[in-house]
Amino acid sequence: MEISNKSVIITGGASGLGEATARRFVSLGAKVTLFDMNDEKGEALATELNEQANDSALFQQVNVTDESSVKQAIAASVSTFGGIHICCNYAGVADAGKTVGKKGPLDLDMFRKVIDINLIGTFNVLRLAAEVMISQAPVTPDGGRGVIINTASIAAYEGQMGQAAYSASKGGIVGMTLPIARDLASHGIRVNAMAPGLIHTPMFDNMPEKVVTSLSENVPNPPRLGHPDEIAHLAQFIVENNYINGETIRADGAIRLAPR
Repeated sequence: MEISNKSVIITGGASGLGEATARRFVSLGAKVTLFDMNDEKGEALATELNEQANDSALFQQVNVTDESSVKQAIAASVSTFGGIHICCNYAGVADAGKTVGKKGPLDLDMFRKVIDINLIGTFNVLRLAAEVMISQAPVTPDGGRGVIINTASIAAYEGQMGQAAYSASKGGIVGMTLPIARDLASHGIRVNAMAPGLIHTPMFDNMPEKVVTSLSENVPNPPRLGHPDEIAHLAQFIVENNYINGETIRADGAIRLAPR
């Protein structure tokens, strides 16, 4: 699917991987709707993108776990840009804690929160986006109507100590990718996931330089943290290659996470 003139919704779109994808897709001629809880950053990015390309971006303050919030934002996106062709799900949290720590068992509400935002929030958005995609005319020669890209993590495969909740949420994204791709295949909608490794998002900005250096040295090749735009580039590849479907693609420099 060509990205130019397509309507895209991006959750977690105000920063990190979502921001990088929004910038790349707008540069390729797409219209993007940024879903994020941070209205200050979201509005600022939408304004900047619209200055670069007129009428290219819309911001919507969205709680991905809330059905009505997502429905309202999707309706605004469709009203503004005429449909939805691509859905990129990046919104997530990475709260951590050992199963049993010094203060006792992991707080169950924390575990639920991570699953609710990362896994259920992703499914909530994609199912509502898919409903819109199904109603649209095909936009590729082989009947493609839409592309959905979810964000897993290498922690889905090699979760470290303290990552039970996060790994479970990302493992769920990996697990649901193929069945959802099969569910939506007859409607011309492709569904894939990306599993990023250590990517230099704002989360790393507050870490000591020696910690970042140490993490970088653990990546076999190239020996550095990944750049957000490299994940955005992977999203572009998934959209543009019509034969990629039902797959989870690692982008991690060949790192395999150690226990801690």
